[in-house]
Amino acid sequence: MRKYVPKDNVQKKPYYTDRYWVSPQVAKLAVESDEVFAKDLEAIKSKFEVLDAYIQVEQLVVFIKPEDNYAVLELLKNECAYNQLSEMSAIDWIADRNGFEVFYQMLSMSKRKRLRIKMFINQKQAVESVNPLYRSADWAEREMFDMFGIKVNNHPYLKRILMPDDWEGHPLLKTYPLQGDEFAA
Repeated sequence: MRKYVPKDNVQKKPYYTDRYWVSPQVAKLAVESDEVFAKDLEAIKSKFEVLDAYIQVEQLVVFIKPEDNYAVLELLKNECAYNQLSEMSAIDWIADRNGFEVFYQMLSMSKRKRLRIKMFINQKQAVESVNPLYRSADWAEREMFDMFGIKVNNHPYLKRILMPDDWEGHPLLKTYPLQGDEFAA
């Protein structure tokens, strides 16, 4: 039989109530440690400015300028064989850096490699739509607009996707109120 442990103070220390908590990062490796990623990074560096690059959890992470997002993803699709955009979204860093970190998760099925393109945009800055390159970006860009309020230039049908059209605010912002949804009438 297990030893009885009193559970009086279970709710005393609530976890995950700090909305600005940042989880610790895993180790970052040099890009040169993987031959395939080194070639992909050189292809990007030959045409665009790379702000930072490293390997983390067996995938290449590359930071670029926001104005280069469409052209970098076009290069990755056409020249580096990253043929699938599996995910894209944003992270709210408004409290710390007054903006968002937008990321694109790419997959190359022929190389069996994953690559993550990241860029930092200011709070009112818009990004260019990658919908013409990857059709999977359509709903992800709409969700990014709906949940974070990030405008996406040249999107064919940019409107709310999850919240009602008359909803005020963007629910995934850390500054969004956690109680009192008077808009949900």
